[in-house]
Amino acid sequence: MTNQFDGIVGQDAAKRKLAFYLEGYKASRIVPHLMFVAPKGCGKTTLAIATAKRLTKKEDGSKPKTFLEINCSTLKNVRQFINQVVFPHIADKDVTVLFDEASELPRDVTMALLTILNPNKENKNSFAFDDTLIDFDFSRQSFLFATTEAQLIFHSLMDRLERIDLEEYSHSHLAEIVKKNLLHVTFKDGVLVKVASVLRGNARQAQKMSMNINTYLKNKSQTTFDDKDWASLSNSLGILPLGLNRIELQILNILATRKESSLTSLSAKTGLTRECIQKDFELYLQKLNLMEISKLGRILTTKGAEYLKANA
Repeated sequence: MTNQFDGIVGQDAAKRKLAFYLEGYKASRIVPHLMFVAPKGCGKTTLAIATAKRLTKKEDGSKPKTFLEINCSTLKNVRQFINQVVFPHIADKDVTVLFDEASELPRDVTMALLTILNPNKENKNSFAFDDTLIDFDFSRQSFLFATTEAQLIFHSLMDRLERIDLEEYSHSHLAEIVKKNLLHVTFKDGVLVKVASVLRGNARQAQKMSMNINTYLKNKSQTTFDDKDWASLSNSLGILPLGLNRIELQILNILATRKESSLTSLSAKTGLTRECIQKDFELYLQKLNLMEISKLGRILTTKGAEYLKANA
């Protein structure tokens, strides 16, 4: 059943679960309200859109329902949501709605969705707004959500949704994504393994790297890419081993000069806020075991010291 998503690399567990629900949709016209959860760049929106394309119209099973994607940060309040989104685009229509960045949903919109999406055996609900009763029919309207921060979703809303959790991409899957985007290119000497190692488990990074490789090859008027080409491209773009960025390297170098360092000290030395360091840089360094956090502060690990020595 996962062949419905053959164009999408990896995410086999998620694709099996979605294929199960899509088979059910063919028979019942109903698909659960779905929540796609994954780190940035791991394909939440891509997989949600691929799912939406398979939710077809009742009167013509070959055509997908109208697709509406909403960036939740653009929603200000429930009145705007009803007047500008529901009335013109959802009510009494065959449509699949994707709420992207769902952690940004305003509180009153979330409360409205609790009523709208409340599951029941009729697969229908009504929502009262001002003097109007708005009907929702889940055989006509399907609702998808996507977020990188599931912990910020109101628990009662999450209870109404079926989670589709996406995994971080393996190096082999990332290499496959790069190759799929560059079918005209011949990769030599196992260079794709080296390329994949700097992509941070991120499919979006793989897409961007494909574009960089394509630009490099066009500049060189060639269709082959080998270790020497990768070394040249890495030098031009400042690509570091394991895909570290310059600030992460800076943090490691700061830690190398002392036994431990407080977050406040790192903030002062980098010029970045404590929150920025914690959210955007420390997580990846910890994941790679290049840095650890103790009661005393941030500490360079043995692996971190080896990384600095190897890349001095």
